[in-house]
Amino acid sequence: MPFARIDLAKGKPPEYRATVGDVVYEGIVGILKAPDGDRFQVIGEHAPENFVFDPNFLNIKRSPDLIYIQVTSTVGNTKEQKLGFFRQVADELNRRLGVRREDVFISLVFVDREDWSFGNGEPW
Repeated sequence: MPFARIDLAKGKPPEYRATVGDVVYEGIVGILKAPDGDRFQVIGEHAPENFVFDPNFLNIKRSPDLIYIQVTSTVGNTKEQKLGFFRQVADELNRRLGVRREDVFISLVFVDREDWSFGNGEPW
């Protein structure tokens, strides 16, 4: 049951943000194998002074078009699925929006089922 946070610099049009959300969702369902319809995302825009990153960390040249993607999910994906998710999201954002692969920063966070409540204050 993934939850995705997507953060980017302020100023992109709604269609751009929607496409980023679509790409992340398609990777979550297609690669990480979440059930179809399991779409919970927050897309945040940030003023430049609140969107902080090192433009050269690990010798990767990042631009102000950087996109942060953090997906929290239950434990269970293989290393191959994780790597496939990273590649697919970077490739699709590049293909569909022209986002440089260097500007796709992804973090996967895995937690146990007992760490979730989907509503009503009830555990999953």
